[in-house]
Amino acid sequence: PGRTRRPVPPRPAGRVYLRPPVAADEADFLARVEASRALHGPWVHPPRTPAEFRYYLARAAREWDALPGHACRLVVRATDDAVVGAANLNNLLWGGLRAAQLGYYALAPHAGRGYVREGVALLLTHAFRRLGLHRVEAAVQPGNAASLALVRALGFRHEGTSPRYLKLAGQWRDHERFALHAEEWRPGRAGRRPPTPSTE
Repeated sequence: PGRTRRPVPPRPAGRVYLRPPVAADEADFLARVEASRALHGPWVHPPRTPAEFRYYLARAAREWDALPGHACRLVVRATDDAVVGAANLNNLLWGGLRAAQLGYYALAPHAGRGYVREGVALLLTHAFRRLGLHRVEAAVQPGNAASLALVRALGFRHEGTSPRYLKLAGQWRDHERFALHAEEWRPGRAGRRPPTPSTE
């Protein structure tokens, strides 16, 4: 905490790299989200309107507060700079907890190729090594097989089930809760074979 300069995205070393969203992304991002409605279904609600995208940008800007509130990243394919998904650290808490909630989603037609899994791995390294977080939590709906495979592949521990945990698509939905601590994180896990379902 306390950083005021935005980092320059590093030169890609793998299939994807991360960068913060910017205003110029709006039209392309919203078009990709619209094309991904069937993919996202009841699992996730990314920004779908210009107003929601501007709110996303404002939330992303909170990473540069004295005590960061969010860290938002687009997952970008290194070969052509196409935005293939997003990975976010939400609701950062400091003090004795130093934790955040993880959110992520792929964008059509790039789902099922492991891009988002690799992007989340990069974000976890940023969370633990740059932001100094101790704990990252993930909540996944029981029916979202690809998302469950993603968090398990990255080493998250299952901590329990929370009925009616989050309201998505107009309904309060049950979620499986997972967590990962800084000392448990192994960046090499990102190299595992990607899950086969297409809704990560």
